[in-house]
Amino acid sequence: MHLNITDSEKGDSKGSSGQLIHYLDKETRIHPEQDPELWFNGSGSGFEAYEIRNRLDKNIAKLCRDDSKFFLINISPSKKEIAHLKFLYGDLGAKEQLKMYATKIMDEYARNFKRDGINHNRDLLWYGKLENHRYYSFKDPEVKNGTATRGQAKPGEQMHIQVIVSRKDITNKIKLSPNNKSRGRNAAHSKIVGEFNRVAFKNSGERVFDDLFNFTRPLAETFEYANAMVNGSLKERIAVHAEQNRVERLGTDQDASQNKGVGTLESEAKLLDILLSKPEFDPWPAPKRKKKRRKAIRQGSELSF
Repeated sequence: MHLNITDSEKGDSKGSSGQLIHYLDKETRIHPEQDPELWFNGSGSGFEAYEIRNRLDKNIAKLCRDDSKFFLINISPSKKEIAHLKFLYGDLGAKEQLKMYATKIMDEYARNFKRDGINHNRDLLWYGKLENHRYYSFKDPEVKNGTATRGQAKPGEQMHIQVIVSRKDITNKIKLSPNNKSRGRNAAHSKIVGEFNRVAFKNSGERVFDDLFNFTRPLAETFEYANAMVNGSLKERIAVHAEQNRVERLGTDQDASQNKGVGTLESEAKLLDILLSKPEFDPWPAPKRKKKRRKAIRQGSELSF
């Protein structure tokens, strides 16, 4: 599950939301023969574009001209996750379940700010739109090499959800920016400044999906694994790689005994605990610094020049 937050995919987030809303309605214009996907949030569905624009553009109290007025959250399940939903609920049911999942993700978004009064998606002003396709742009290599044209639908499962969320909460009083990385002096001060932990938010995407839909995620496909391999320290990368090898060996042994699954799932679920608790081997330990000898100086002695 990929969660991404940007200022805006189309249009200027420092101005009106109208251009972005128009862009996200593109499938209704491209495929008029299909039933249109309706705008939704945690309170219902069927919101009209003009209604959404009006509410978002008025929810900007005390924001400066150069402040972002809204943010775009992209909720993109993998092909495996989409296939899992369709297997459980069918094509139409999978869409409704993904919308429900998006509502829970907005709960996580709200709680991530750790602000008093911001605990639920209903504390936010947001609207979501499910899209069934993705389209090639001029940046894609397929367009550059001539194998695809700009605006052509990409093949395969591409179902995803785009969410527009206001910078201000539903009461138009509290500023909430996912770009705020200020941790504050302590836990109490962090609540005041409104720190947003993007790593925790991205990780919540997998956790919520796996718990909600009983999805088994291989260790090597988890966000924790990818994040540790890219951004982790040398010790963390060595530990994660060693754990992955151990899981694979365990799975092979269990295949032979026809008991595959239980041990592997348990070891994967405990990966983070293992990384935090077990001693880590550093193949290049820092050299020990020699202690400097101190000269003994007798009390009462005087320096002579």
